[in-house]
Amino acid sequence: MEYTVQKLGRLAGVSSRTLRYYDEIGILKPARINSSGYRIYGQKEVDRLQQILFYRELGVDLNRIKEMVTSPTFDAGEALREHHEKLLDKRKQLDKLIANVEKTMAWQEGRIEMKDQEKFAGFKRQLIEENEKKYGKEVREKYGEETVNKSNRKLMNMSQAEYEEGTRLAEALSDVLAEAFRTGDPAGELAQKAAALHKQWLMFYWDDYSPEAHAGLAQMYVDDERFTAHYDKNQPGTAEFLRDAIHIYTGINK
Repeated sequence: MEYTVQKLGRLAGVSSRTLRYYDEIGILKPARINSSGYRIYGQKEVDRLQQILFYRELGVDLNRIKEMVTSPTFDAGEALREHHEKLLDKRKQLDKLIANVEKTMAWQEGRIEMKDQEKFAGFKRQLIEENEKKYGKEVREKYGEETVNKSNRKLMNMSQAEYEEGTRLAEALSDVLAEAFRTGDPAGELAQKAAALHKQWLMFYWDDYSPEAHAGLAQMYVDDERFTAHYDKNQPGTAEFLRDAIHIYTGINK
């Protein structure tokens, strides 16, 4: 069966504008253009759109999706198995959050007692699991099992006030780093303030501090594309700038 842009959009629950954009960036080309100039999509394109939407639901950015689905070695069956596994993981996370919300509701209604630490346990556990999935292998190889486990335990034992302060520091770091980046000087006052804030933020998660570990983490921000994408999401080059600022701050060049 074949579909026009509008029909495929209605079928998949996406806008015609989205499909045209996918065509423009080369992630989903129509099978052909008919004599009236309309894009026409066939079964192959429908299947690819399904894959794209699966990845989008899992939070993968379009550039990475394009690399995967246009690769000659792309395996649709393996991709589906991967989607299934990730969705099951996501369901587990949601189940834990739902359980935490239900427990909080019961506490608010006076049916149970709930410690402050319990109120945030679900959210902190989800954060740990997300970090493990994204970066766990690399971080454990670099810093060791015990170091990472200690960091996770420290997060789980955080009080509400500590958790909120860590979040506030992360936001302050982001603001100062953006301002420092505009100066172009990683040795400047603003950049060094950003490096100091980064150290303060780290100590909410690390048991011990060393300049070598701090500098090594900064280098990982550049070496690992996932970290780079996080810091470069608003301004490309930010990860390298932060790395340079931290290396100057610690006096250690990797």
